[in-house]
Amino acid sequence: MTEPSPHAELLIVADQKAGALYAVHPPTAQLVQQHTHTVLAEHAGFLPLPRDRLAYVDDAAGELVVLDVFAAHWRAASVSVAIPAEHIAASPDGRFVAITTGLGVAENPWSDLVTVVDLTGERPAGRRIRCRTGEPGVVIGHDRTDPSARPVLVLRHREPGALESFAVDDVRTAPAHCPVMRGKSASLPDDGHGDAYDPLTGTIFTATSAGVYRHTLRDGGAVLTDILPWTVPGRAYFLRFCPRDRTLFAVVRGGDPNPQSWHRWTNSLWRYSVDTNEISVLALGTGLVFRLALTHSHAVVARVHPHGDETVSVRRHPAEPLTEVGRSPLPAMTDAPVPGREPWDGTDRRAIAAAPHSEAYAVTRGGHGELHLLDASAPAAPARTVRLPTALREGGHLAWVQRGFVGGRDTVGR
Repeated sequence: MTEPSPHAELLIVADQKAGALYAVHPPTAQLVQQHTHTVLAEHAGFLPLPRDRLAYVDDAAGELVVLDVFAAHWRAASVSVAIPAEHIAASPDGRFVAITTGLGVAENPWSDLVTVVDLTGERPAGRRIRCRTGEPGVVIGHDRTDPSARPVLVLRHREPGALESFAVDDVRTAPAHCPVMRGKSASLPDDGHGDAYDPLTGTIFTATSAGVYRHTLRDGGAVLTDILPWTVPGRAYFLRFCPRDRTLFAVVRGGDPNPQSWHRWTNSLWRYSVDTNEISVLALGTGLVFRLALTHSHAVVARVHPHGDETVSVRRHPAEPLTEVGRSPLPAMTDAPVPGREPWDGTDRRAIAAAPHSEAYAVTRGGHGELHLLDASAPAAPARTVRLPTALREGGHLAWVQRGFVGGRDTVGR
């Protein structure tokens, strides 16, 4: 890209299996840019940053990549980090980014490396430390008892479950060569998975089978405030925070926990309003529902099922209960998950992303190189289809970026 993008919004598409990255202009359904030789860490996903920037980890190059999405030079920065990347999160001001490591192609946890990157200055720099082996989740928050509001790195561990807190300043000034560090620890159930952060109240949300644990940071450590119930059978493994409406969303999965029985899983959209403490739940149907996305006024999910795939649009006005608006059928995937086999073993899936300023959203057709553009407020309207140069095996990954958007950012990668 030699000139700044003239577009007001772009949909960024990653095909991590093909090592490609695309930019699509949603209003015209046109592919306007593409890059190769970059492998997005799918589990960590994309992380929005201030000033129209987007971060992700290149799991092939071992780099944190920062895209200045509408600039003449798309790739604004790259910093060496530990891989394989599992989770990624930023401080509310976007200065610090933390990356934890996962299994990669191993069957058991083996890496204890965490990287913290400082994006300020002409040459952003990272520092790696060793903590607990595993696949920790991560947020960067602020200690409410610290007058200087210095950032705190919080890792969510499993088996045994814990929230471990470190001053970011201690990490970034640690010696070279990946020293071992231990922080202040707070207990948590062993099966925590799913993290979110509310910068206004300093609340850390953690999804567990027992409900959503809420902690705040005090005196450098996480302090439990309460546990939010799921209110329907099952649990969620993914949390998404909307800073504009100050609401927390999840899809609660119930039924037989055997992943080979995924077609019988129950799914419910769950919403918690931070300021009113109200919880609203809406049934979505059986099958595989992975991540959700938030348009300006709706929540949208893609539901995969042997009898047919679809997206579900749900009205999410914060003062009203969740209300289903409608469903949009999706064309089948040739290598879709099948009953009797785990839905993430060599099968294609669907990624979803939404415009934060309108009701537009996008969903992929894994294995077919197709991207469908839809309207959450008009589920009966036909989708527009964008065909991409590569197949989008396993569904790819999406991020929707609006130029100059000021509605707030989710500080955890998705």
